[in-house]
Amino acid sequence: MSTNELAAHIQTTKNPLKKLTTGWLDILQDATAVRVMRLSIGSTIAMALAYAFNWPLAMLTPVFTVVFLSLPLPRPSFYQGFRNMLQTLLAVAIGVFITLYLMPIPFIFSLIFGLLLFHTYYLINRGGSFWFVLILLISILLMPMLGNVHDGLAIEVSAGFVWSAWVAVWLIFLAHLLVPDPDSQKIPKAPPMHKGYVPIAAELALKSTIVAFPIAIFFIAFQLTDYILIMINAAIFTLSPDLSKGKNAISNSIISTLIGGSVAYFFYWILVAVPEYYFFISCFFLVALIFSSLIFSTRPDAKYYSSALVAMIILFNGSMGEDKDFTSLFFARVVLMALAGVYVILALKVLDRYWPAAVKK
Repeated sequence: MSTNELAAHIQTTKNPLKKLTTGWLDILQDATAVRVMRLSIGSTIAMALAYAFNWPLAMLTPVFTVVFLSLPLPRPSFYQGFRNMLQTLLAVAIGVFITLYLMPIPFIFSLIFGLLLFHTYYLINRGGSFWFVLILLISILLMPMLGNVHDGLAIEVSAGFVWSAWVAVWLIFLAHLLVPDPDSQKIPKAPPMHKGYVPIAAELALKSTIVAFPIAIFFIAFQLTDYILIMINAAIFTLSPDLSKGKNAISNSIISTLIGGSVAYFFYWILVAVPEYYFFISCFFLVALIFSSLIFSTRPDAKYYSSALVAMIILFNGSMGEDKDFTSLFFARVVLMALAGVYVILALKVLDRYWPAAVKK
């Protein structure tokens, strides 16, 4: 029975839950309302699981969930879910391999690391799997940062990384199942990946690699493990196609970070006042609902809120347990996250300006 048929059936029956059910079915016929509810419910379930069980890198689950539910994508199939799980294993294995076997030889590690960055960006610009690219990029950044502290740490955390990604895969599927797209909603399929050599994809990948390589090596060399989630946010940020558009992109980055940071700051202190798990989940659902309604609105500032919600989750989690140093450390993270975004944008803009004319043609 389709959603429309079910709604018609309920209208003709005397059910005490008729109004409630009919109202929910009305929501399911509105494509925008569906996306708002799906993102709100999916991200809240992800946060609830992450904080209830708190496995290593659990916060990656709500981050992945928000990133993918913010995109206008159709419901993934079981095949796509299992494929994403296998891609996760492969991506994490690559990160662990270069950490254990190449980091002891800095020159070889730097060379292979740069090549991996290039091929990761090249894959996304050719239309490759966004899931695999995102997981691989985070893996080759995260594992060396942890391995620089202790080899065993990268191996230990890799299990948490894989589990976080797997949980996100099926939460995205569950969110689509709980709040399905209306029958009238037609979501265009993503174009297939380009086969063979694609010059423009290689050029874009080279630019992204030149920009991302120095900051990644900086984080790895100085063992900035306290800022792992900020590096992950920068990794997600570098996958955006509009980074080299100058002032607008810079302002968007700063505004998104400030919005997310401001909400995270007040959210933290509200929870300090009422440190209860159920209150935390209820408050987050309300926050996610507000963000989701803004993300999928027609407001001119809607473009800020997807990145702002990811920043809010990262900054809030990174500030937990800081006690009396919370405020200073929190604002330090906000500044670093904003500066990382500004650096990426400015660097890409400079590359665009001075890129050899022969290459541009």
